[in-house]
Amino acid sequence: MVNNIFKITLLCSFLVSGLSHAQLFRTKDRMDKLQEFDEQKFSWGFFLAGNNFDYKLVLDPKLGMNGRQNAVQSKGSYSFGAGLIGKMKLNNSFDLRLEPGLQFVQRELVFDTQENSEFAAGTNSIPPFMPITLTDADKKRNLKSTYLDVPLLLEFHGDRWYNSRPYAAAGVNYMANLQSNENATEDNSTGVFRSTTHNFGWSVEAGLQFYFSRFKLTPGFRGTFVMNNELVKDNADTPPYWASAISAMHSRVFMFVLKFE
Repeated sequence: MVNNIFKITLLCSFLVSGLSHAQLFRTKDRMDKLQEFDEQKFSWGFFLAGNNFDYKLVLDPKLGMNGRQNAVQSKGSYSFGAGLIGKMKLNNSFDLRLEPGLQFVQRELVFDTQENSEFAAGTNSIPPFMPITLTDADKKRNLKSTYLDVPLLLEFHGDRWYNSRPYAAAGVNYMANLQSNENATEDNSTGVFRSTTHNFGWSVEAGLQFYFSRFKLTPGFRGTFVMNNELVKDNADTPPYWASAISAMHSRVFMFVLKFE
């Protein structure tokens, strides 16, 4: 279902881009549209997004590795989001944009960490524990998240060429994971993976802005990278098959956005 929504969003963007090309790049009897739109100090709009969230993992050198192979893998998937746009014009080349939205996310972590049972007697850094045999359910964690994503972007745009212009933007993000389980007392011993609620990152974006008679359409691509460690460790009495195998994890997001202003 999620993949279908993403494909529909992407297909719509190509169709709109095709219509834009047909309308915006004719040279005969062409008139500039929304000529006063960019002269406004403040403007607003909304956006739709197709996203791909994944984790960049830094693994523990003992518990997170099977020889030279990673014992933990992250698998991202495609999903969607939507939000609002607020723009403040700074000058003829720069705008400040606030684009709060909700991003619906699903990821999977796979733990091939059965070999950690060899440390059951304990080491200098690993306390003794009771080894268990990992089932298929123990080895996988399906992580569903809803992010309140609030990017603040400084946008630079080129000169307008009739009814289009290129732009690039960069800025910082606050990302609240509303399904983080950060304060849960349960952990991976009962199938609950925990991560941080409040996260901070940076974003870069680029695309094209197209002007129509009644609105401005902007297809663009955005990358967002969380800077803080999102991992919440398991409880002290939990065997080191899950969170202990990871030293740090950071969300990486690649997003196609379709903005309407």
